[in-house]
Amino acid sequence: MILSIISAIGKNNELGLNNKLLWDLPRDMKHFRETTSGHPVIMGRKTFESIGRPLPNRRNIVITRDVSYAKEGVEVVHSLPEAIDLFKYDVNPLPHGEEVFVIGGAEIYKQAMDHADRLYITHVDGEFEADAFFPTISPNFWNETSREHYETDEENNLNVDFVIYERPLAN
Repeated sequence: MILSIISAIGKNNELGLNNKLLWDLPRDMKHFRETTSGHPVIMGRKTFESIGRPLPNRRNIVITRDVSYAKEGVEVVHSLPEAIDLFKYDVNPLPHGEEVFVIGGAEIYKQAMDHADRLYITHVDGEFEADAFFPTISPNFWNETSREHYETDEENNLNVDFVIYERPLAN
């Protein structure tokens, strides 16, 4: 299993404000859908509630401390390690190399950084007021392996870069 994180962040690692995204970028939403479709996604309860429904064509896992929390169409766990264990000990294990995506929010990203193998980051060219931030992506721990730049257009009012970072293999 490959544990990947996917997120869009501003120039100062901004993620959101009042549990909402800071931008409306159809190009980034398409990138998110295409990248995560067919793969399991792990998210915090607040992220799930801001989306408002299970994401289609994905196994949806929601992390919450609330032991009575239940929603149709999602699996509920109570920690990130418990979510990861679903794939290590599942009766239908994932094929070798299969990706599981952590999709937010800020606290789940923070917890997942030490476990993640890959980051899919949309760098949004702007600075925003925010109350949720992505952890620092240190070049000591992450190598940039891919970058695609997109300029603003009639549907996307901000420049973005889709960047993939990989954790270097231990020697």
